[in-house]
Amino acid sequence: MTTATTVTTTFDADRRWHLHERVALRPEPFGALAYHYGNRRLTFLRSPDLVDLVERLADEPSARAAFTAAGIDDRRWPSFEKALTSLAAGDFIVPEESS
Repeated sequence: MTTATTVTTTFDADRRWHLHERVALRPEPFGALAYHYGNRRLTFLRSPDLVDLVERLADEPSARAAFTAAGIDDRRWPSFEKALTSLAAGDFIVPEESS
């Protein structure tokens, strides 16, 4: 009997994240389409602010720092954390490896 093992990435806003190397973003008027060439998943980033945040993730020491750099109001952070959690679960964004 073979069993499948699923690895779930838990989003931690205090970690540094980046777009998976096999993910491409295509700008759209509503935000962007994200396509993962590895797992063939497609998702919509339904806000230009979310696209900006995702693009900033690798440049900042943590996701929280990226929120600040993107100028996202603190009151909106929970909804962005929810979106990033979903992107992490789909392997669109991945945490930086600890050194």
